[in-house]
Amino acid sequence: MQISVLGIPMDLGAGRRGVDMGPSALRNAHLAARLRELGHTVSDLGDVDVAIPETLDKLETGGLVFLDSIQHACRSAAESVAALPEGVFPLTLGGDHSVSMGTVTGNALRGKPGGARIGLIWVDAHTDYNTPQSSPSGNIHGMPVAHLTGLGDPQLAGLGGGWHMRPEDIVMIGIRSVDGRERDLMREAGIKAYTMKDVDQLGMTRIYEETLERLSGTERLHVSFDADALDPTVCPGVGTPVPGGLTYREGHLLMELLCESGRVTSMDIVEVNPILDTLNQTAEVMVGMAASLLGQRIM
Repeated sequence: MQISVLGIPMDLGAGRRGVDMGPSALRNAHLAARLRELGHTVSDLGDVDVAIPETLDKLETGGLVFLDSIQHACRSAAESVAALPEGVFPLTLGGDHSVSMGTVTGNALRGKPGGARIGLIWVDAHTDYNTPQSSPSGNIHGMPVAHLTGLGDPQLAGLGGGWHMRPEDIVMIGIRSVDGRERDLMREAGIKAYTMKDVDQLGMTRIYEETLERLSGTERLHVSFDADALDPTVCPGVGTPVPGGLTYREGHLLMELLCESGRVTSMDIVEVNPILDTLNQTAEVMVGMAASLLGQRIM
């Protein structure tokens, strides 16, 4: 398989600095070499340009922190991904989770100007379904899924022109931290979320099977993997750790099953923060997750 790696070194959507170094940490964890060992051809496209404000004091526009810079970076990411030829597997590296507004949009528009029907598997401790009105912080990394479905700020919700995701085409796995109003918005939208209680009760194999059944009508399938979905003992280098997360094996099992499905067409790895990490542990774990999605096997 031809894999194109694209970095988006942006931390403006997060409440803590440092995830802008995530792409470098993932590359230094031998991402390309691991994938080439699996027989893939890997091209590194470098990084999307991120316009950093002259001051890093929080600049708010309509309740959104660093809106203009984030919108610019997400639009650049969407255009870069959309320009890739069909048959290429885009592997995008964040950066905070707001970058997924650009990457998911770009993957939907690739080779299809009106936008493909894309399924989204959101592996995360958080639902990221806040709007500017519901967000307690104004940090945009807590809002990408809402904007992908057309809610929120018109600049961010309009990255795909008239294209938006269908809420029924989104499945979240690993959820254990949801804001109050955000919970209401999720229920109103009808998005399927598997909390950690569900993971404990149902097991990852059943969750995978139900997810693939729910997304069976989609044309493409994107996996967006936030490092904080995994327990902080597994991935300590994240800005918003939540105890009680996915185990190392639960994460790998989900990736292995998705690989076997043959349906995944693109992936994000986000929220790796080297400043908060221990000996690049989190980046190394997340490179392993990508390798499992892309064909690594125990035997």
